[in-house]
Amino acid sequence: MTYTWEDLAGRALGRQLPERPADVAGMIEAVGPVQSQTARSPFLGLAARFPGVTREAVSAAYETGAVVRGSTIRGTVHTATPEQYAALGAATRIGQRTAWQRLLRLERSTLEDLWADVEGFATAWRTVDELQAHLRQWLLDHEGRDETTGSQGGRYLAFGHGGLVRRPANGDWAGQGAPVYRTLRPTVPATPADAVRMHLRCHGPASRHDLAWWSGLGLRVVDEVLDGLGLVGEAGPDGRTYLDLPDPPAPRTLADVRLLPEFDALMCGYDPPARDRFAEPAHLRRLWGGANGLVLPPLLVDGRITGYWRATGSAKRRPLEVVWFAGTRRPRKAELDAPVGALEAGLGITVTGVGVTRERA
Repeated sequence: MTYTWEDLAGRALGRQLPERPADVAGMIEAVGPVQSQTARSPFLGLAARFPGVTREAVSAAYETGAVVRGSTIRGTVHTATPEQYAALGAATRIGQRTAWQRLLRLERSTLEDLWADVEGFATAWRTVDELQAHLRQWLLDHEGRDETTGSQGGRYLAFGHGGLVRRPANGDWAGQGAPVYRTLRPTVPATPADAVRMHLRCHGPASRHDLAWWSGLGLRVVDEVLDGLGLVGEAGPDGRTYLDLPDPPAPRTLADVRLLPEFDALMCGYDPPARDRFAEPAHLRRLWGGANGLVLPPLLVDGRITGYWRATGSAKRRPLEVVWFAGTRRPRKAELDAPVGALEAGLGITVTGVGVTRERA
């Protein structure tokens, strides 16, 4: 067979909208790690998929360690279960190795030496400044020089190898407060193959390009992993081969409206040229900020991304604006009742009014 974009979307939705698990950790386990540069994204993403999820429930899962947050693949922040986080960390340490070595130019020691030392230092919660100072001193002690001085990337190297998790130093988990970091010891060994299997289980079918983009692993590494898994692929609408795990869930269609978070997996789970399964390229270009790297939170109508929404500010009571793109189906006011309720529960806010407008291309 040859997949169409509709086929691929339906199969992905079968995983991204499963039967409701018992708790927040089970939800993350089912749908996969949630990209969390915007701290509210896990709250919104789970609420959109499992209406009734509350801000308090997600915060409690963070507090107990049932789910964790930290910097991993592609230099992004993700929320995951500890087991998923270990898989992300394994991919991070391979996918970013070349860039780290190019910047640090280690000659007397290895990246493994550095990462082990950082993890030993961060057995207690550490600020970014403390981690960066420790990194610089380690480089001076072991290499005789510090290549990170004046480098913004060097700041990230102090906490971004996938072995540390973060929490807000003040404020709450849904806010953008300054973080502190601590080592997360993996409960089980993990490899890049675990990350590839996780992506296919939560987002498949996927091409080798999807897997490489999402994980930050090079195509060569992805190909080696896929060869070991021995999966059978099918042709896709773009000429690429799309692979899947055996016995995937049944495809799913939607006939409703959902308010998704920034950097949602329906966009960020796939190589940019292959995001047509959920949106038109012109619409994706409109959603992505470009210069500042931010993205507008997407509006999902009948399983397609057809606009965006805003409920800006930090007040407990705020208005909601829903914008749909010309040439797509207009969401009806009555269809917004359920997603607005999910948004209110997930963020712990009250929506004071809803405006629906069309944006011309």
